[in-house]
Formats: sequence, C-alpha cells, structure tokens
Amino acid sequence: MGGCFTVLQHLVEPQPCSLCWRMPLLRAFSAEELIFLFLCDSNRALTWSVFLSSTIKVDDFTARLFRIYMQVLEEGLAQTVFLGINRSDYMFDCGLDGRAALRQIEINTIAASFGGLTSRTTDVHRLVLKVLGKTEEASQLLPNNPAKGLALGIAKAWQLYGSQRAVVMFLVEEVQRNIFDQRCVENELWNRNIRVVRKRFRDVFEQGSLDASRRLYMDGQEVAVVYYREGYVPQVYDQQNWEARLLLERSRAVKCPDIATQLAGTKKVQQELSRPGMLEKLLPGHPEAIARIRATFAGLYSLDEGEEGDRIAATAIADPDRFVLKPQREGGGNNLYGEELREVLEKIKDSPERTSYILMDKIRPQPALNYLLRAHSPLQVSECISELGIFGVYVRQGQELVLNEAAGHLLRTKAVEHADGGVAAGVAVLDTPYLL
Repeated sequence: MGGCFTVLQHLVEPQPCSLCWRMPLLRAFSAEELIFLFLCDSNRALTWSVFLSSTIKVDDFTARLFRIYMQVLEEGLAQTVFLGINRSDYMFDCGLDGRAALRQIEINTIAASFGGLTSRTTDVHRLVLKVLGKTEEASQLLPNNPAKGLALGIAKAWQLYGSQRAVVMFLVEEVQRNIFDQRCVENELWNRNIRVVRKRFRDVFEQGSLDASRRLYMDGQEVAVVYYREGYVPQVYDQQNWEARLLLERSRAVKCPDIATQLAGTKKVQQELSRPGMLEKLLPGHPEAIARIRATFAGLYSLDEGEEGDRIAATAIADPDRFVLKPQREGGGNNLYGEELREVLEKIKDSPERTSYILMDKIRPQPALNYLLRAHSPLQVSECISELGIFGVYVRQGQELVLNEAAGHLLRTKAVEHADGGVAAGVAVLDTPYLL
C-alpha cells in the first residue's frame, strides 16, 4: 500500500483570538447542527431529491452518489446504526461596518481531517510559549483532543454493531499523504482494544463480500464500521471503485458517513437549507436552536435556471469581489474568486452548467500579524487570517440518538494573499487559539 508524508506547517506562536465567550457558543452550534441532521433523517429521501434535482442533471459525480443512495433505499437499508463525524467551519466577518460576526463557511460531512494532528498542536505551542518564558500565556491555551472524541464515536458505533470480532475499516487513499493524522485516531481505537484495518477501494472490490444478512466481510474479516478518509472527489472513482462504493453502501456495516450524509454536505444542500422557513420546516419546535444556527449563515445563493438565478449571476459578474463561487466538491482548492469567478460565470451564465455551482457572500475577516513556519521557506511576518472548525460526533441507533457531542476544534491560519487552499495544499498551517 503506497504511502508518503509531508512535513506540515504551523505557527511559531498561537494565534490571538477573542474567543473566551465564543468557544462554548461554537460547541453549542456544532451539537445543534448534528441534531438537525439527525432530525432530518426521516425526511432525507424527499428532501435531498428536491434540493439536488437541478444539480444532478449537470453534475455527474453528485448524480452517481445520488443514484447509489436511491438504489440502497429501494433495496431497503440494512444499516441500523449511523455514525457522523462532522466539522463545521467558521470565520469572523468584519463586513463593511467593521463589527465582527460569526459566519459559517461550510459543514464537512465526509473525511473531515486534522482531528488527529491538531490534538498535538496545542502541546507544541504550549512548549514554545514556555521556552520563550511565557508561562502564564501557555496556561491560556485551551485543552484540545479531537482524536479522542472522534475515536469515541467510532467505538460507540462499533459497540452498537454488536460483534466483538468485527473490525473497524479505514477506507484510505492509494497514496496516503495524511496518514499520521489518521493514525492518531487509529491509535485511540487500538487503546480500546478495537482492531483496525486500512483498505482502499480496490481492496474492497477485490476482497469485499456480503453474506445473506448483508454483513460486510473483507478478506474473511467482518467489518463493523467503515470510516471514509477517501471517496469525496470524482478523480478517485473508476468503474471498479463505484462498484466497491455500492457494495459498502448496501452492507449492514456502519458507514461514516453513509451516502445520504455525504450528500447532506454538498454545497447545494447547504444553500437550500439557508432559505427562509426551511429550518423551521425540517426542525419544528426548536426556535432558539434555529435562531442561533441561522445567525451564522452567510448569504448563500442558488444559480438554478430562472429569474432568481439570472439575477444573482448578473450581480456576481458585475461585482465578483463580493462573492465566492462554489462547486459541489470537497478537499480544498475548488472555489473561485474575483476575475476567475467572473470569467467562469460569463461562460456558463446561459447554460444549465451553472446549476452545479452556488454563490456565497465573501467573508472578510480581520487580519493579524504572525509568523508562518513552513518547510524550506524563510521565517517572516505575514498578515494572516484564521478559520475555526468545530468537530462534532453523533451516533444513532434506529431513531434513538445515542451520542451527540462536540469533539474539539481545529484552527487553520494562512496568509491573506491566498484566497483558497488548505493545510494539505501547503497554503494554510495548523494553529492554536490563544484566548484574550
């Protein structure tokens, strides 16, 4: 199995953030969003088919995921335990008036990464501060161990599956550049005496099988939980890998995420959920939670064909710096800004292809000065902006919500000149919030 690693970057000192009162609030947001996803579960077949009806006509990748989802529904779900490991990402938007408002960038429902490595970052920064003689400042860093929280969710799903002999399977890339992040979670599972195997899609195609009860077996081993760290970009799917994905989704094994939850994380679904009245329809009886969730929404706009889509497309072409153009893709480096946004929209404005994108208001955070420590790069002061992610874990058995908890945070920082791209792309660095 191929593997390589990249030296990850981090800040020399933790990033100052006025987050003393906001961190508990963010944890509450995360839990409420997970409850929301759970409560939507019984309505997902109807909801997703309506939300994604325009997108799946022009986006083949989303359409193929949706076809598997519908095929599994028609056959009948064998899976009875459901596990979600999500990360909701936020920035503080200063806006035109300069007042900071918390805004959600997106929610990640598949392969949400860096829960492992960020569990180590706080200790690195705490040591740096102590070496610099800043003992009091070191005590201000929040404890943070997402790896333990993510493993707790996986372990609970494994337990509810009900077979002590079954294994947890990490579904991983052909070449694993982020293997050490995954190992942190894996080691937590081994510490709980839960056996972990690492397999690729091609291994599933060659070795995977279902018995009469649709239990999943890999090379003779029963699999209780499939934890996806792969499968979120179209480039990894050839025909064999699509067949492997269908086999996994048909199985009784707990998928993290199942394909419906992956679809819930598409940009189009997030945009549709932001429409007035939609949260009230899907989450009746929770007005306070709805108000807190909606308060974090940035402007999200449909590019579906029709008067609404025509109007927002023309607005974005006229003023592209106001917006971000987002395709239905994960993994970073996919969003379009400025003149590139204008050029793409000009090209597709009269084509159904535009429905494969959404528009979002551009967030304008307040920069701060810090040192970005990168391999093979000189150490220099940079204007930086940060994005804060909150990990959340939920486990459901049938209609009973068994676990729904925040599991820690991830702070990523990058220089202001980079519009898009994350840690794996070498643009952002792992960071730690320092409370003021």
